[in-house]
Amino acid sequence: MLDPQLLRRDLETVKRGLDARGATFDEATYQSLESERRRVIQEAELVKAARNKAAEEVARLKRSGESAEAIIASQREMGDQLKALEQAEREADTAFRAFVATIPNLPDASVPVGADEQGNVEIKRWGQHPAIANPLDHVELGTRLGILDLDRAAKLSGARFSVLMGWGAKLERALAAFMLDRQSANGYLEVIPPYLVNAESLYGTGQLPKFEADLFKMPHGESSLYLIPTAEVPVTNLYRDEVLAFDQLPLRHCALTPCFRSEAGSHGRDTKGLIRQHQFHKVELVSFAAPEQAEAELEILTGNAEAILEELELPYRRVLLCTGDMGFSSRKTYDLEVWLPSQDTYREISSCSWFGDFQARRANLKYKPADAKAKATFLHTLNGSGLAVGRTWVAVLENGQQADGSVKIPKALVPYLGTDSIR
Repeated sequence: MLDPQLLRRDLETVKRGLDARGATFDEATYQSLESERRRVIQEAELVKAARNKAAEEVARLKRSGESAEAIIASQREMGDQLKALEQAEREADTAFRAFVATIPNLPDASVPVGADEQGNVEIKRWGQHPAIANPLDHVELGTRLGILDLDRAAKLSGARFSVLMGWGAKLERALAAFMLDRQSANGYLEVIPPYLVNAESLYGTGQLPKFEADLFKMPHGESSLYLIPTAEVPVTNLYRDEVLAFDQLPLRHCALTPCFRSEAGSHGRDTKGLIRQHQFHKVELVSFAAPEQAEAELEILTGNAEAILEELELPYRRVLLCTGDMGFSSRKTYDLEVWLPSQDTYREISSCSWFGDFQARRANLKYKPADAKAKATFLHTLNGSGLAVGRTWVAVLENGQQADGSVKIPKALVPYLGTDSIR
């Protein structure tokens, strides 16, 4: 959530930032809500002042032995007025906050301006593309090797699900263990969070209310719970409504979880194979940082994700997303894209984002600065995939495919898988 004071203090800066993202700011609604909020507050202040003046007059009359009944009666009326105004103020504030919650984050000054992915900027490339004549895609490779079964998955659950078998299942498990071990060594505390969360948690990270159609929701007692779309949601909310100490920061966590996404609006995109699934595993990296640490923390987090790709010998590139291609909550995002021989292109395998205090305001995440006299203030949050396990599975198969139909396993993964090839 944007700082409401920024809207009131520098609306033009907000409008420019949103314009760079291709987002429209509803100024008429903003002004109407803000005017109503101010009107109610001002009326309440006038009633409070009148009530205080009446209390002084009642005290004076009592001291002089005169009757104060008329003024006491008016005090009761003012009390009723004040209760009504306080309720109106709560309603006005709720309406204002609901409006602000629909506004995306403002881009950092270092983010290139662009309308869509065509405006993204490649930062670097790593690795050589393998020389493979007529490369097969991961679906054909996995099916031939007997490690991927999409037909039986469709029988069980429908489209966009998969069954991994034998070495396919072991490869998924090996990749996840490898990623967790590497990130734990990098200082990330491993967490196993709940896979079902409440609406407050999704609001805190920005999925609600805007992206409810992308979530799987289920009744739970008199309310509802949601299957997590990413471990970002429960891990970021671990410290909701808490105040961290400065010496705890940056605080880094990693988590392996299943992720559940309805993929609303993605009809016709990546319908074949493991690229876009309703259910998949991902190792998520989450950092909590002081504002002055956050920009450097984004580079560290992104580098930690890149190191996984490099150890797995998978060619990739880093791309800085432009203003029009960033996520709703992001201030700045790097995408890591891995090379897929069958598509002759790079595909996203990790998205590493700095959110500023946008999520922290929604989730009430604060820290106490080192200065003992300073008040607790909102911290900055960051996260990134380290990595999406299924897409890494795809990349290992496609980049490691051999002429005899086998798949060569990266050296770093051999101790985890127990073999140097899948046949």
